[in-house]
Amino acid sequence: MTTSRRSFFKAAAGLAAARAVRGAGLPASDIPIASGPYSPDGSFESFQCPEWFRDAKFGIWAHWGPSSAIGDGDWYARNMYMEGSPQYEYHLKTYGHPSKFGYKDTIPLWKAEAFAPAALIQRYSAAGAKYFVSMGVHCDNFDLWNSRGHRWNSVKMGPKRDIVGEWRQAAREAGLRFGVSEHVWASYNWWTTNKGADKQGQYAGVHYDGTDLANYDLYFPPHAPGGEPWAEQGNESEAWKREWFLRAQDLIDQHQPDLYYEDGPIPFGRWGRSLVAHYYNQSLRWHKGSLDVVYTAKQRSECVTGACTLDVERGVVDDIELHPFQTDTCIGDWHYKRGATYKRPKTVLDLLVDVVSRNGNLLLNIPLPASGMPDDEELRILDDITAWMKVNSEGIYATRPWKVYGEGPGIKKTESGGGMNGTPEHFNENKRTDLTGADIRFTTKGGVLYAFAMGHNATETRIVSLAPSHGLEHRKVSHVELLGLPERLRWKQTDDGLIIASPSTWPSEHAVTFKIQFA
Repeated sequence: MTTSRRSFFKAAAGLAAARAVRGAGLPASDIPIASGPYSPDGSFESFQCPEWFRDAKFGIWAHWGPSSAIGDGDWYARNMYMEGSPQYEYHLKTYGHPSKFGYKDTIPLWKAEAFAPAALIQRYSAAGAKYFVSMGVHCDNFDLWNSRGHRWNSVKMGPKRDIVGEWRQAAREAGLRFGVSEHVWASYNWWTTNKGADKQGQYAGVHYDGTDLANYDLYFPPHAPGGEPWAEQGNESEAWKREWFLRAQDLIDQHQPDLYYEDGPIPFGRWGRSLVAHYYNQSLRWHKGSLDVVYTAKQRSECVTGACTLDVERGVVDDIELHPFQTDTCIGDWHYKRGATYKRPKTVLDLLVDVVSRNGNLLLNIPLPASGMPDDEELRILDDITAWMKVNSEGIYATRPWKVYGEGPGIKKTESGGGMNGTPEHFNENKRTDLTGADIRFTTKGGVLYAFAMGHNATETRIVSLAPSHGLEHRKVSHVELLGLPERLRWKQTDDGLIIASPSTWPSEHAVTFKIQFA
């Protein structure tokens, strides 16, 4: 660290504790939460995941904010301050040096000029989504609602619209459940890059605009950085924890979401548990004594006690989960990136069926560009999902896991993709290969078994789990049909399994669903 930078940090070291935020005089032991049976010191084991979430199975997410205006992918606000990174180079070439044109100066570029939430929600609903999630605030510390305690928000700047509020109204008018996501808890260490300076070239030693005291409420006061950009470091000030809590509480109270997505574990000990308790107590008020909301987080140990519902980022769990969970993923980058290569519809649908068979929901991000209108390729992917769901959704919605989630060559333990917070399933989706017609996935509802063949078999589909003598189901099959196909199927049940002759045509392009009834 240079002498000038060391002096800079020393001079500003005490500013974090002195930030004037709503409720700043409150000690950590007296955090204001709604009254009710839940408290940060109590047990959450009485929590039961609501049936609406278990039945919904599929949600769509708009991970959308000022970074989307740039169109250069994920973590732009952080990486544009990292000398030599692709996003730094893009920023330098497009806008100028970050000492002169910083992230704050990109916010007016986000105009949302084509944003029509009602039309988009109708499109998402047609594609089969039963809930919709709006980003509330990302690590760029910019709130997407009319934030009471934070001037950096979408009503005062950028599009000058209450993005969360407009999404909420559209979702509820369309009959969808509504959720919000919050990512800002990690920003305290994630965004220390804005206090840096180039180490070489004509701007060597020139501080980036994050050192401007006038904008510390966006960029944070200087502090000793933590070791990782995305983890609780223990160096977070109490003032920041309090501000995080009050803003998250404001988001909950203003918009009364059915689902609150925490991007990580429950943060900051008592502060985070207070937020969960407040949310659950508020649900009891909103829903006449019913705990009808879902708080998702990414640490398994917290979720098994009822404090949260497990969210697995870009991954699939090994087996059927005892408790409902959610996998979240994106068709491309989380934030919109021009020219990105998107997931194929088959990849999305393979993942949806696989996750549902294991007692999970799939939350799929469709990244929006600055305008607020998905690009043509995104719309084509939505069209494919829509067509598939019209035929096969009976085997998806309101189903529960069967005795096993599936059979076939795709049955194997998932490999860890890196893990997060004691949940190694995170980030393993890139290790997956396409499922085939030999891969079967199961769901059940009302005594009916749904068997998804994950591809088209040329002559027959064989379901070994339905062999009467050595399979998992010893009842005799009485009826088999293929969803979306009017013609009768030819089938037989033998010691080798249930063998179904392939029809002359298939009712959907990707996975197909056999509806099986028993005597």
